[in-house]
Amino acid sequence: MPEAKTKRAAAKDKREGKSASTQAGEYVREEMEHVRKGKHGARSAKQAIAIGLSKARRAGVKAPVSKRASASTKHKAAQDEKAAEHPKKASAKRSRATKSALKREGHAAASHTALSKQTKSAARKRTSTSRSAAAKKAARTKGAAGRSAAAKKAARTRKRHAS
Repeated sequence: MPEAKTKRAAAKDKREGKSASTQAGEYVREEMEHVRKGKHGARSAKQAIAIGLSKARRAGVKAPVSKRASASTKHKAAQDEKAAEHPKKASAKRSRATKSALKREGHAAASHTALSKQTKSAARKRTSTSRSAAAKKAARTKGAAGRSAAAKKAARTRKRHAS
């Protein structure tokens, strides 16, 4: 069950007209916090992200499924969307089994290194045109203050890596 704080943040993103993936990102962030705090573990960063996306879809976020996704992933996403329409109480036995299985997994999946690796491997699968378009859109939608902050951060990073 997602935390109220996460639902509020996702609802705020929706009101502001942000994309479904941005709204879903709130649920993924919550999942990463759970893994970091030791609430449960995850086998990989990919699994933790998948759990967050599933939660988002079940909470009613219209997160689209990748065209390249496997049939099982598409099926799971459809199941989650259907569950959002007709919410039912989850099976206590199944929830307990899932939680205990996740508790046996490690917590390295939410580390900065693991997330960085996952992000880079996901980006590598995209075309340079697609990555460029995403960067341009990010710059457009960031706003003046956001662009200024990003530029300062980039300068700091360049300075740190130069020495």
